[in-house]
Amino acid sequence: MTARGLGRGFDSLIPTELVDDEFDPTSEVDEKISKLQEIALDDIEADADQPRRSFKTDQIEALANSIKEHGVLQPIVVTKSGKKYKIVAGERRWRASKIAGLAKIPVIVRSLSDQNRLELSLIENVQREDLNAIETATAYAKLKTQFNMTTAEVAKRVGKSESAVINTMRLLSLPEEAKRMMVEKGLSEGQLRPLITASPEMIAKVLPKIAKEGWSARKVEQYMVTAKIEAKKSKISYNSDYEEDAKRLTEQLGMKVKVRVSARGSGDIMIRFKNEKELNKICTILTA
Repeated sequence: MTARGLGRGFDSLIPTELVDDEFDPTSEVDEKISKLQEIALDDIEADADQPRRSFKTDQIEALANSIKEHGVLQPIVVTKSGKKYKIVAGERRWRASKIAGLAKIPVIVRSLSDQNRLELSLIENVQREDLNAIETATAYAKLKTQFNMTTAEVAKRVGKSESAVINTMRLLSLPEEAKRMMVEKGLSEGQLRPLITASPEMIAKVLPKIAKEGWSARKVEQYMVTAKIEAKKSKISYNSDYEEDAKRLTEQLGMKVKVRVSARGSGDIMIRFKNEKELNKICTILTA
């Protein structure tokens, strides 16, 4: 079950509500100690001790619109509190569901002891370091979204740097095929990290090469840098409106000159010289 949250600040770099059961290292434990059911929204209340008290109206409304169309894709997590249920994780979804006009919402009911057991199980799994990168990223995401931890708190619990946790979690934004191939082909985090900001088309093009030819992380990085440069170049074209200017400069300098102008109006002038003597001539003319 997968849902994408709306990021903010550091969280904009990583999926904020993305836990795929396929890669969840404690899904079996979670299933044993958790109870999935639907509960009336009026029987659920926010946790007064929840550190996050600011919720952007436009983001909640956007989520409400998504819920109207697709429903609540990821249950919220609650614990029993008297006659009510207190939210452990998912207050945004609860608020948005109210706006969407829902009467009930899917919830996972846990006791506090169950919550602690699951948290310890997740941390132990990560610290054993026998998980693949996607499973590790999923564990981080679960700690963050279902235990109300900040990225810094997750990093402290698992004994990693905050930047390492952020970079690993960003792998979850890769297309499903990339994540699956990463697991099946044993690809490393370093090999796939350069693809995180790439377009789906670019990922589909380069991923088979990485897997088949065993590209190193360095080669993937170099390929992506070159691809971005080429993409920028392709956006700049020769404009016939400037051919006369190029011709006049060519005659004045006695060297081939080309003028390139982008669709936005910016551009550059290219002067081709054959040797150092011609280069010095250009410098003399430009500085005269």
